[in-house]
Amino acid sequence: MFKIGNIEIENRIFLAPMAGYTNLPFRLIAKKYGAGAVFSEMISGKGLYYKDKKTAELMLTCDEEAPAGIQLFGSEPEILSEVIEKYVNSTAFAFLDFNAGCPAPKIVKNGEGSALMRTPKRLGEVVRAIKKASEKPVIIKTRIGWDSENVNVREVAEVIEEAGADAHTIHGRTREAFYSGKADWKVIEEVKKNSRIPIILNGDIDCGKKAVQAFETTGCDAVMIGRASVGNPFIFREINHLLSTGETVPMPSPEERIQTAIEHVELVGMMKRPEAAIKEMRKHLAAYTKGLKNATNLRNEVFKVCTKEDVLTLLNQYMEENYG
Repeated sequence: MFKIGNIEIENRIFLAPMAGYTNLPFRLIAKKYGAGAVFSEMISGKGLYYKDKKTAELMLTCDEEAPAGIQLFGSEPEILSEVIEKYVNSTAFAFLDFNAGCPAPKIVKNGEGSALMRTPKRLGEVVRAIKKASEKPVIIKTRIGWDSENVNVREVAEVIEEAGADAHTIHGRTREAFYSGKADWKVIEEVKKNSRIPIILNGDIDCGKKAVQAFETTGCDAVMIGRASVGNPFIFREINHLLSTGETVPMPSPEERIQTAIEHVELVGMMKRPEAAIKEMRKHLAAYTKGLKNATNLRNEVFKVCTKEDVLTLLNQYMEENYG
């Protein structure tokens, strides 16, 4: 067991918050395959403040995914404090995760996401306000800096720790790098050596061996898997098994991949309008079927249909014709 604040977590392998991906259906799939904690898509503090309906939809949770974190972003302490007290504290989410690392231009131009790393003092004020308002443990997610000339995560780590954060997730790239190049784990190792709160490493964990390497070389307290889990929730099972036994597990069979895709389609279909469900599942199905035989034909057919039932029929036919 591992603790953040007063919350016990079964293992140290987490699903990262990813806009457009980590809604409740995907989080439930990740949890099934062994994610210790899962996190929502990022939610705008202003969106909650102004009662945006789409923002509220992102706050769906259930007991089966616990412990889960809700991720907020913003830059105004007063607004964030108010929405936390009004809307977040009453949810069943176990953690409050604050995004100070998103590199997206539309977020950064508003002084939010990774833009906050350019003003550590301001970030400290935001974290202090969040911590005061929140009844849940607070995790802050950052990058290692703004650009290669401003790798200031050591300073930022001190600021957010002093402001009361319960844990710190660090993505090992700068905002300038977005997702290109290699994540810098060395900087995360340095932060961990001087930190009194748990450090969660994010970036370039795409297999069990990489996770083991991250723990051994940096001393991090947990690792967070993002892009590598899309179409491959089995990565949580792989990493947990390797850490607990030292042995690798076989790769998921094509049948297991398709069956998991079917389960995912069912979950999305229960929680979203038909048009939205189909649109969402197309990107997930492309990932689930990557590298499988005749997968291109399947994906092309999925783009032609409009209902969950049609997608399920196509998946079952594909299974029978190719792996039956």
